[in-house]
Amino acid sequence: MEISRRFEGWERVWQSLREADLLLLGCPLFLLGLGATAIFSTDPRYADFSSQLMTGLGMTVVALLMGRLPYLLLLNWAWWFYGFANGLLLLVVFTGREALGAQRWLEVGGLSFQPSEFAKVAVILTLAAYLQRFPIKSFLNIFPVLGIVLLPALLVFKQPDLGTALVFGAITLAMVFWGGARLSWLVILVSPLVAAILFSIWVPLWMAWVGGMGVLAWRALDRNPALMLTVVVGNLVSGGLGQWFWQLLQPYQQMRLIIFLDPTRDPLGAGYHIIQSQVAIGAGQFWGRGLFAGTQTQLNFIPEQHTDFIFSAIGEELGFVGALVLLGVLGLLLWRCLVIAQNARDDFGSLIVIGIFTVLLFQTVVNIGMNIGLAPVTGIPLPFVSFGRSALITNFLALGLVGSVANSRKRTSR
Repeated sequence: MEISRRFEGWERVWQSLREADLLLLGCPLFLLGLGATAIFSTDPRYADFSSQLMTGLGMTVVALLMGRLPYLLLLNWAWWFYGFANGLLLLVVFTGREALGAQRWLEVGGLSFQPSEFAKVAVILTLAAYLQRFPIKSFLNIFPVLGIVLLPALLVFKQPDLGTALVFGAITLAMVFWGGARLSWLVILVSPLVAAILFSIWVPLWMAWVGGMGVLAWRALDRNPALMLTVVVGNLVSGGLGQWFWQLLQPYQQMRLIIFLDPTRDPLGAGYHIIQSQVAIGAGQFWGRGLFAGTQTQLNFIPEQHTDFIFSAIGEELGFVGALVLLGVLGLLLWRCLVIAQNARDDFGSLIVIGIFTVLLFQTVVNIGMNIGLAPVTGIPLPFVSFGRSALITNFLALGLVGSVANSRKRTSR
């Protein structure tokens, strides 16, 4: 009997492998292998390499099994996941472990994990459930969605973790758009943030922006005077609020944003990571210096390179070709997610996949951007490549949900 049960268990795994989406399975595994190799090159401690590889392989099996479960079962559990995720984020505020100047981790049984990573999936599920029931049909329909995201975003910002808080913002915009919002509504929604930035750069430009938003609001919001006035006032007030928000940032976060504009302002301090990362990537040239042969990487010029700056190690040792292959595989994975979202059998599944697509795309763009100096350093990992168990587990759980949506479509079409 025991042998029979084990055989049935392996039979389910084998069945999952045979029915798996090749791109959803192959792309993450390739990225996992490339990332683990780069991690070993940056820090040849076997513990980090093996932890990343074993966690990824184990979660691949979990993702395959998740792909065989009907995702619609989660529809009635989405709010429970949302509450649980916020509960964990509250625990971080009061009992979280502090490291590198931030309080982001919880410890259970000697193991630490980052609840903000799992909160991304919980928020995606909750927004998908809400938007499936209440699609966006007017500009005002967006604000209940913002209310859902506000609590976890504020709790994450409190840690402080500006990068992950921005991920929640990207998720919201993408899912609201996919849920029926017009592009002009989203421009109006983010306009106060843009106004706050422009106010600190050049006041005449800020005034022109405010006027432009007034015209856009009049046309996009059915010529409603009250809504147009609200948009204009919001953009006017945001100029002063921008200075207030700046004071909410931690000093090191402020310095990261300042250094983003000019890394040479503090070349041995806040700008050190960006400068050394650019040097490493540039040194790789076309073919790279060779695996385990990059001088910047092997001599540890870039602190914590195996996490946020793993792309610099790949760029130096594998060159432009290696970076291009990495981007190509990530692009294939993102394209496959987008196709699955478009062909999902219902809005709930489609919204889940578009939320996951947004997380992977946003994190890829920001992480590579900060490695080459086109984005401020925010601590956002490169999906499936950067070292980090919480992020890796979350990414594979997310792909399990994508696989469930894809497989459900296949079963329906039969």
